[in-house]
Amino acid sequence: MFAKILVANRGEIACRIMKTAQRMGIATVAVYSDADRHAPHVEMADEAVHIGPSPAADSYLKIDAILDACARTGAEAVHPGYGFLSERASFAKALADAGIVFIGPNADAIDAMGDKIESKLRAEAAGVSTVPGGKGALTSAEDALEVAETIGYPVMIKASAGGGGKGMRIAHSASEVKEGFDRARSEAAASFGDNRVFVEKFIVDPRHIEIQVLGDKHGNVIHLLERECSIQRRNQKVLEEAPSPLLDDETRAAMGAQAVALAKAVNYDSAGTVEFVASQDAEFYFLEMNTRLQVEHPVTELITGVDLVEQMIRVAYGERLSLEQDDISASGWAVESRLYAEDPDRNFMPSIGRLRRLAFPAERAGETTVRIDTGVVEGSEISRFYDPMIAKVITHGPTRDLAVEAMSEALDEVAIEGIRHNGTFLSALMAHPRWREGALSTAFIAQEFDGTGTAALGDDDRRTMAAVAFAAHARESQRRSGFGPHPSPAPAELSAVFADDVRIDAGLAGSWDTWRIMIDGMALDVVIESIEHAVWRGAVGGRRIIMGLDRRRGRSAMTWRGMRATARIASPRVADLMRHLPEESTAGSGKTVLCPMPGLVVSIDVAAGDNVEDGQQLAVIEAMKMENVLRAERSGKIKTVHVAPGASLAVDAPILEFE
Repeated sequence: MFAKILVANRGEIACRIMKTAQRMGIATVAVYSDADRHAPHVEMADEAVHIGPSPAADSYLKIDAILDACARTGAEAVHPGYGFLSERASFAKALADAGIVFIGPNADAIDAMGDKIESKLRAEAAGVSTVPGGKGALTSAEDALEVAETIGYPVMIKASAGGGGKGMRIAHSASEVKEGFDRARSEAAASFGDNRVFVEKFIVDPRHIEIQVLGDKHGNVIHLLERECSIQRRNQKVLEEAPSPLLDDETRAAMGAQAVALAKAVNYDSAGTVEFVASQDAEFYFLEMNTRLQVEHPVTELITGVDLVEQMIRVAYGERLSLEQDDISASGWAVESRLYAEDPDRNFMPSIGRLRRLAFPAERAGETTVRIDTGVVEGSEISRFYDPMIAKVITHGPTRDLAVEAMSEALDEVAIEGIRHNGTFLSALMAHPRWREGALSTAFIAQEFDGTGTAALGDDDRRTMAAVAFAAHARESQRRSGFGPHPSPAPAELSAVFADDVRIDAGLAGSWDTWRIMIDGMALDVVIESIEHAVWRGAVGGRRIIMGLDRRRGRSAMTWRGMRATARIASPRVADLMRHLPEESTAGSGKTVLCPMPGLVVSIDVAAGDNVEDGQQLAVIEAMKMENVLRAERSGKIKTVHVAPGASLAVDAPILEFE
C-alpha cells in the first residue's frame, strides 16, 4: 500500500480523506493557500506545503504547485477530493508523467465523462436513457434559441464542463434563453476555463437521483445503490438521502444497470456517480457523470457500510474490488444536511466572516448514528475565495422517519455565530410535511418556502419556547442572587414579549433545574439538563427538547425545529412599561441598491441619468464563482453609480442610487 499520499484539496473533504488514510496507516500531506495557513486540514496532516495566494486559480488549481509539493514530500499518490482539479484529465496525465498515482479514474474516462456533451453521446451509445436536446456545443444565443424552439420550453442551458450548479440556467422564454446563454458561458469560463454550453429539455417538477458506481483497474464495476438529491437551491444540492423514497426495486435495478453499463463503456476505474433526472412517475434520463467523489458520499457509506475513500485508494493502488454486486444492500436510511455560510432570508446569498462560536452535536453510533464532516473550527474564517460550506451533518437510522428525527435533533444542537447560515432553514426542511412524506422535486424549496427560511410558529410552539426562556431566566436569576449576602428567591411571575408583540405571562415555582410553569392555566414541567454553547437541553411537559437559546442584551433568541423567535423576558410590571418604548426603525429611503452578498462586481449595466424599467438588469455580482444578476425593483432614473466593474464589495455596500 502507499506509504504517503497528498490531498490536493482543502476544508471538510481534505479532513475526510485524511481520516481514512490515517486509519489505513498512510501518511498524509496537506497543501494550503495563504487563506488556509491555519486551517484544520493543515493541522491534521503529517506534512503541509504552502502552494500560493488565496485565490484558487493561484493555488489549489495550479498543477505545477501540486507536482512540486509531491516532489518535495515524496508523496506517491494524490487524492483530489471534489472540486478544484478533481475532474481535470490534464491533472491526472501530469501526475502520471511524473510517476505519481492519481487516486481517481483514468484520464480517458475523465475526458469522456467530464464533458457533458461527449458524455451524453457516450451514454446514448451505451443504451442509457438521455434527455432530449441539442447534440453539440452552441456558439451563439441564436443557436441556443433555435434548439429551444425545436424541443420546446422550458429548457436547461448547461456548461459542458460544468458542475456544482455553475454554468446552468433554466429558460422559459426566448429572452431568458438569450440572457441565460450569456450568463452560463461567463460562469463556465470563470469556473472551468471552458465556455462551451448546450441546451436540453428541462423536465418539469423533476427529481434528481444518482447512482454511486465503483470500478477497479481489472474491468470490474459495481454500483452502491442510489441517492436522492432533489432538495436544491440555485441548482446546488442542500439535502441528500439514501435510498430514494421514489424508487421501487425494479426501477432501482434498471437505473443501477444503466449506470454500470456506462461506467464499463468508458473503462471506469474508481468511485464515480451517474446522475439521472427522474419524473414523478419514476421515468429517468441520464443527466451527467461526475468522475470524482461526491459531496454527499457519506449517506451511501452509512447505508452500505463501505468506506468509499478507502476503496478509491485501494483501487488506485491496483487492488481488485473485494466486493461484488450481490454484496451490496441497503441497511436503514441516511440523511445529509449541508450547513452553508449563506443567508436564506436573502435568497441564500453567501455570508463570510469569522466563526466566533461553533458547536456541533457529539458524533455517535448505535441505533441512530450522527456523523459530522467539517473542515473548520471555532475561530476559523469563512472566506470569499472558496465554497461557503461549514459542515455536513449526517444521520442514519433503521427507518427514514428515525433518520429524519435524528437529523432534526442534531440540527437543533448546532450553534454558530459570526456569520449567517442555513441551519434554521435545514431544520425547517426536516419539519416540513411534504419532506416527511418524501414528495420531493428540485423545485421543492421554491414551491414551499416564501423567502424567510423558517417554519411557521404555532401557539403551542410559542408556549414551549417561552417555557424554555422562562426557566433559563429564572435559573440565571438564582445564580446571580447566590453571589450576594442575601440571596433572593426565584421570580414567581415572568412575562415574555415576543418581537411580533405577542405577550405570554407565566407563574413559576421550582428551583435551579426543575420548574413548574403555568401558562394560560396550563402547567408545564420543565427540566433543565444543560445550557451551554447557546444550546438548551432538557424537557418540557415530558417531551425532550434541544433548542438554540442565545440570551444577551436583554433578549432571548430561540431556534427550534426550523422556527425562530426573539423575546424579552421581564417581570409583568416591566413588560407593561415596555409598551411605551419607542419602536426601533431602520434608516433609508429604499432608493439605494445594496450588494446582497460579499462579492466582485462583474458588470455595471446602467449609468447615471439612465431611465430604467422594472425588472431591468442593473449589475452582475460574482460570489463563490456564481454570477448573480441584480434587477430594478421599480421604474426610475439612476442618480449615481457608486462602484465600477472589478470592485470587491461587502454585504450591503451601496452599488447605485435612484433619484
